[in-house]
Amino acid sequence: MNEIRTISTDELNTKLENGEELLLVDVREDEEVAEGMIPGARHIKMGDIPESLDAFDKDKEYIFICRSGNRSGNVAHYLQEQGYKVVNMEGGMMNWAGETAPKK
Repeated sequence: MNEIRTISTDELNTKLENGEELLLVDVREDEEVAEGMIPGARHIKMGDIPESLDAFDKDKEYIFICRSGNRSGNVAHYLQEQGYKVVNMEGGMMNWAGETAPKK
């Protein structure tokens, strides 16, 4: 299996603070995202990813987020095998020190 590129929570926070436009996808469950998401992230539950492939563009890179980095890693592997450009946020929201916002 090919290695999945990763980004640390600090690196991601710096990119966001610098105003970089990133495509963030939070794959946690509804009750988890109710506690707060990284501003600008889209919420697509892990179980909904296979039927949500049309939401992704193979020319763009997506950063996947979950609670600890395990589920988002699994999603990233799955999508990489489908030909998508993916990055997994290491440590997930448990390591996230940046701002969060309620799910819109």
